[in-house]
Amino acid sequence: MKTDNDIRVLVVDDDPMVSEMIFGRLDGTRYKVAGQAANGRQAVEMVQTLHPDVVLMDIEMPEMNGIEATRQIMKTCPTPVVMLTAYQQIKIVQEAGDAGAGAYLTKPPRLPDIDRAVTIAMVRFDDMQKLRVLNTALQETNLKLQEALDNVEKLSGLLPICASCKKIRDDKGYWNQLEVYIEEHSDILFSHGICPDCAELIYGDKEWYQKYKKSMSGPPDKTPKS
Repeated sequence: MKTDNDIRVLVVDDDPMVSEMIFGRLDGTRYKVAGQAANGRQAVEMVQTLHPDVVLMDIEMPEMNGIEATRQIMKTCPTPVVMLTAYQQIKIVQEAGDAGAGAYLTKPPRLPDIDRAVTIAMVRFDDMQKLRVLNTALQETNLKLQEALDNVEKLSGLLPICASCKKIRDDKGYWNQLEVYIEEHSDILFSHGICPDCAELIYGDKEWYQKYKKSMSGPPDKTPKS
């Protein structure tokens, strides 16, 4: 959260008298007026160009109300928002909170109330930004898990395999070596060797192979039998 004594405020209200009153409250304090907007549409545009530290936002305004403007700000250029309202209506306050506002003030606001509301809004905004980062990381993790699950699912079910050469037919109709197909559809890597049965079949009549077998079998057992 920003703690320097130069908090820049965008004041948004369609009543010039209210805006002037707020300017007077902020004069000589740690708050500096970054700009003034008369409706929600202007507020959305000015947040993107001025990048204020906090927005004091009226609710009832022409062209675009404060709740919709807050919603657009959170989508385009997330910034802490404090709502200004003449009435403490629970429904409106809930809608403002759902749109992204972190606190609200009743008109006419006093400086201590402004200070408290701004502090609350900025703390909540930081918390929400951290939560968004965590949610994004969680979504990425879930996506990776889903991709891994999809790979596992690719190897489930029936696989068309040749009864003679043991090649596997893929979804496009091409025949692939068994190990090639499995490597492409999983995280398995193969190391090639030859089993004793196949070695006997291929090299059984070779002299070098017979010598190799004898060398591997070791000397005959000469232990006397009882």
